[in-house]
Amino acid sequence: MSERIALGFCNNVDYEIVWNSAVLEDLVIHFQIRPDELHTRRPVESERDLLVSILGFMKRAEGGERFVRDSALIERFAARFENEITLGGTSVRAAIAMRKLGHRSALHLITLNDHVRRLIPSDSPYVCSNSRDSVYPHLIVQFGAGDRVCASEIDIRAPQPNRLIYHCNADRISMRIAPEFVDLVADAEVMLISGFNAMQDQRQLEDRLARVSRMLARLPDRAKVFLEDGGYFDPRFRQVVYRTLGRNIRIYSMNEDELQEHLKRRVDLRDADQVRRALDELHRIIPAAAIVLHTGNWALAHGDGAHEFAAALKAGVTMATTRFRYGDGFTIANHREIKNRAPSDENAEFAKAINAMGGGDLFCVPVADVEQANATTIGLGDAFVGGFLPALLS
Repeated sequence: MSERIALGFCNNVDYEIVWNSAVLEDLVIHFQIRPDELHTRRPVESERDLLVSILGFMKRAEGGERFVRDSALIERFAARFENEITLGGTSVRAAIAMRKLGHRSALHLITLNDHVRRLIPSDSPYVCSNSRDSVYPHLIVQFGAGDRVCASEIDIRAPQPNRLIYHCNADRISMRIAPEFVDLVADAEVMLISGFNAMQDQRQLEDRLARVSRMLARLPDRAKVFLEDGGYFDPRFRQVVYRTLGRNIRIYSMNEDELQEHLKRRVDLRDADQVRRALDELHRIIPAAAIVLHTGNWALAHGDGAHEFAAALKAGVTMATTRFRYGDGFTIANHREIKNRAPSDENAEFAKAINAMGGGDLFCVPVADVEQANATTIGLGDAFVGGFLPALLS
């Protein structure tokens, strides 16, 4: 018997470091970092490169995901900070979030080890495409609004919170697909596709997507397929994904950073007209029936019948905001509190402006007003997915 919610296709172990400005400032001095070399796109082949990248993202107040030369680099850097071992990957984080509200799901794993066995929901059936245990840790860096690094010539203060992901994950690069997963999705009403963004070989990617396409053909007619975007190692691979899976995708979801990567320009997320134009442009490129965009201030659906996702959007932003406010240890009472909180005036006005555009192809939900100095910023998109998907069940 398969589950109603199926979540694919990857997972990993995260090293979540605790932000420590003093450690970073010591490293700025040690590596003699200059303001003119801060970046977010150059290869990360050393601890110095990693620090330059982190400061570059912080200066731009952006989040992102980047590939590093090897996992040993991550081990060395993480050891400099207090850190916690958690699980990553949209599918696994979504499974953990939705299980708190009573929803089970079937998981496709690519990595299995003692951390995974200990932390995944104990009653979630799973298959793993890897025949032996492996660990390729991801480094998770979170900075909060107002966090500052000031040393030598560097003086950066983050205007808003965000998160960064660095990894060298052989399992994610190869992304093997377990054929037996089809037995767990035979009755699925909702299926998540995610995790192909780290792949580096186009032929290998095309092979994996072909395998997924054959799985999708086995789903019940009523099934809704949800694809979550990501930070791609090779941005051109996004086109391979949505051109291959194309019309099989009911919902193509992304955050604001991924939207701007698609369009190769900045978008003012407070300007309803500019956001509308960006979505119209994006929908001419991506063949999915609906596009969902989730940000820290609102979430919306774009496409025919967008209003049908009203409950799912509300459930998604509630889950993400609860995790933002309370972290992994949130309770049902915490979730209920966030669900009943009013949005800020600014968020409410934006949603009102979007929804007033009419036409039935846009629907926006504002995020609850939550002030949090040391907020959780990693996994918020995954938590959004964990709230959104169960709300799609018939």
